[in-house]
Amino acid sequence: MPDDKKAAAKVEPLRKTRPCPECGKPSHREHYPFCSNRCREADLSRWLTGAYAIPVADDETKAEYPDEEN
Repeated sequence: MPDDKKAAAKVEPLRKTRPCPECGKPSHREHYPFCSNRCREADLSRWLTGAYAIPVADDETKAEYPDEEN
């Protein structure tokens, strides 16, 4: 049975390509959701140096929430 002329199977990508959160180029499968290892490492560097932080209040009862009405 000759397999030479067998049609190639259509393979769907695992994830839809998205813009890289670092530079905006289309994401690449190996570095998802980033386009390259450089962008992935730049983002990791920001996390490790503390550039990304979630603000917290010492006492949650005294925390001010701008979207709540008094």
